[in-house]
Amino acid sequence: MEVKIGVVDSPRELVVASGQSSAEVESLVADALKTTDGVLSLTDEKDRRYLVPAAKVAYVEIGPSESPRVGFGVQ
Repeated sequence: MEVKIGVVDSPRELVVASGQSSAEVESLVADALKTTDGVLSLTDEKDRRYLVPAAKVAYVEIGPSESPRVGFGVQ
């Protein structure tokens, strides 16, 4: 699962490859955003933890992870 987090006052987004389901990630985001002093905590596939203050979250995009394409095949 690929999760993209837009951070306020940052030109780049944070991309996390999470092993959690989209429902689990959505629940974590919703719980973190309930209060302004909440913290969004996600763990990636390599067990690294990402902590983002809820007040700094601009947007969250939850989608399937894309595998890199190799070669010149047309789909």
